Amino acid sequence: MSERTYKLIELVGASEKSYEEAIRNAVAKAGSTITDMAWFEVIELRGGILKEGLEYQAKVKIAFKVH
Repeated sequence: MSERTYKLIELVGASEKSYEEAIRNAVAKAGSTITDMAWFEVIELRGGILKEGLEYQAKVKIAFKVH
């Protein structure tokens, strides 16, 4: 069995549409610079109150493989 090691980062994704889109935004942004992402975990959901309406925010941990 091969040994694996992962590094975790925390990000907050935001969207004016939904929590799901906020999560997707965080994962997509991380994927633009990080390779070998393995999984994510939603740790917190919250919202911002803007003059234009609501903002959905999702705090996520994203793990990627360390080589």
